[in-house]
Amino acid sequence: MKAADLRVGLLAYGQIGHEHNLAVQATDGLALVAVCDQNPERLIAARELAPDIDTFIDADSMLDSGLIDLVIISTPPNSHYAWAAAALNRGIHVVVEKPMALSASECDQLMAQAEKANLLLVVYQNRRFDADYVTMAALIKSGVIGEVFHYESFVGGYTEPCRHWHTDVEISGGAIFDWGSHFLDQVLTILPSQVAHVSGVNHKRHWNLVTNADHAHVTITFVDGTQATFIHSDLAAARKPKFYVLGTKGAIVAEWDSAAEPKVADLPAILSLRYPDGRQEPIELLPVPPYAFHASIVEYINNTEVMSVTSQQSRDVVAVMEAAEESAKLNGFPVVPKLLRS
Repeated sequence: MKAADLRVGLLAYGQIGHEHNLAVQATDGLALVAVCDQNPERLIAARELAPDIDTFIDADSMLDSGLIDLVIISTPPNSHYAWAAAALNRGIHVVVEKPMALSASECDQLMAQAEKANLLLVVYQNRRFDADYVTMAALIKSGVIGEVFHYESFVGGYTEPCRHWHTDVEISGGAIFDWGSHFLDQVLTILPSQVAHVSGVNHKRHWNLVTNADHAHVTITFVDGTQATFIHSDLAAARKPKFYVLGTKGAIVAEWDSAAEPKVADLPAILSLRYPDGRQEPIELLPVPPYAFHASIVEYINNTEVMSVTSQQSRDVVAVMEAAEESAKLNGFPVVPKLLRS
């Protein structure tokens, strides 16, 4: 650790906490100094990578320790608001897992608190840095498929859901909030037009062992007529492509790697360009620098460089998901989300 390093604490140490441990250690300007988890075995796992850290089983004790400048919160979603507010109240910069909170109102409160204290508040939108998405976004920006007017994204299959907090609607916010926090963030980032309205449908038809919907469908309609859909399904015996994007001059299709079962969602999709004359061109994925998000934290705090991920963007994702859930209760009737972006 160097004197100028930002001292980082990890609040909760599961799979994503381990990812942050690796990232912090690989990022100049960050130093992992503390980890908190109620499970002693996870603290032992954290120390295998970072033997010199202080460990805590009580989150308030870590936040009150004076050891950390920045906390990365990886607790379940229904606790994000409370722990982010607690850290900001202590003058600690905050990185929080998706979603920022389970309501746009809570996001607004956190953003106002961070702004007043001149502290960083940002969501770890890690799927913005997936090689398939980065490559697709670059293709769209290049204009190779012309003007995009139809965009689809899909994740899932026909599998029994896990019984972890991800599938408990009271903890996760529901199926739309779980994967939608990633895929709808991608939609709003890649399609900059103003949102006209949102519709959503939740199907609960088979997997009664969990409370999340079995199949969730969200449609965003933009003021220029462009539409984007997101589907998260545990009832899809036939998978749709991960991405299916139509433009006025061509299309982009991103097929799931079927050889990746059962971890299909964790590996990049296979991209191809489709042309009006029927030609298909396989696309090599662009290289993505490892831990670019974590490096941007250092640049923002030390050098006031603008981050590509902002709290406003993540807040608007929550507003869209809230609108989709409200629409689902109305059997898909469109709802206008209250967004900060124009």
